[in-house]
Amino acid sequence: MLGLFWREVSDITAFLLDQDVVYVGGGNTANMLAVWRLHGVDAALRAAWEAGVILCGLSAGANCWFEGCSTDSFGAGLGPMNDGLGLLPGSFCPHYDGEPLRRPTYTRWVAKGALPPGWAADDGVGLHFIGTELHEAISERDGGRAFRVEATGETPLAVRSL
Repeated sequence: MLGLFWREVSDITAFLLDQDVVYVGGGNTANMLAVWRLHGVDAALRAAWEAGVILCGLSAGANCWFEGCSTDSFGAGLGPMNDGLGLLPGSFCPHYDGEPLRRPTYTRWVAKGALPPGWAADDGVGLHFIGTELHEAISERDGGRAFRVEATGETPLAVRSL
C-alpha cells in the first residue's frame, strides 16, 4: 500500500513499477489528484502504465485515469472536472444508475461541451481498456449497463456478466 499522509516510500516510481496491479478506491477525485501531483504520483502512475502495470479502480479510482469526469468532489451536488491524469482520452461518469442525477447531468455536460465525450458505467460495471482502446465492459451483476456518451446522445455497450 502506498500511503502519502505518513509517507514511508521514498521512490514512488520504483514502488509502482514493481507492482503488477495498482487499485485505487473511491473518495474525493479532486483531492486525490492534488495530493498525487504534490508527491509526483501522477508521473509515477504514467510511468507504471507505460511499463504495462495494470491500473484500475472504482468511482474516484476510475475517474482519475481519464481527461475529465463527473464528480461530487466540490461539495453538495455534482460538477464537471477536466483535470484528470489523461491516461485515457475523454471523460468518465461512475454511478450511472446509482445516483439519480449522474446520468442526466453527465449527458447534459457532454452535450454542452463542459466535458469531452466519454464513457459511463452503472455501479458494479467495469470498463476494460487495453492501452487507450475499450476492450470490453463487464458486470458483476445481471443487468449492469455501460454507455459511450457523445454530444448526440448515448450508445449502449455490450456488457459481459461475470
